[in-house]
Amino acid sequence: MYAIVKIGGHQYKVREKETIFVNKLNTEDKTVTFDDVYLVSDEKGKVSVGTPTVKGASVKAAIADQLKADKVIVFKKKRRKGYQKKNGFRQSITQLDIQKITS
Repeated sequence: MYAIVKIGGHQYKVREKETIFVNKLNTEDKTVTFDDVYLVSDEKGKVSVGTPTVKGASVKAAIADQLKADKVIVFKKKRRKGYQKKNGFRQSITQLDIQKITS
């Protein structure tokens, strides 16, 4: 069973008992429910596509951790001018454990 769900402006393919990393969710709750489900496939292979969302479908997830992604190095240089600039950036992310998909 899997579903296509919208989380924080992005679409993710999720399965039950799966761990995914999404952009940081600003919430104090330990569990979150996402109602923007675009597609649901059950165990038998039956696929339900929403217009635009599947009515009554939701994805329940537990927030496992708030952490930072790997560092991305940004290096700027202009040739023959002596200009160099090196910057680093780490995106804040949330680790979600998908608990249940209801359709």
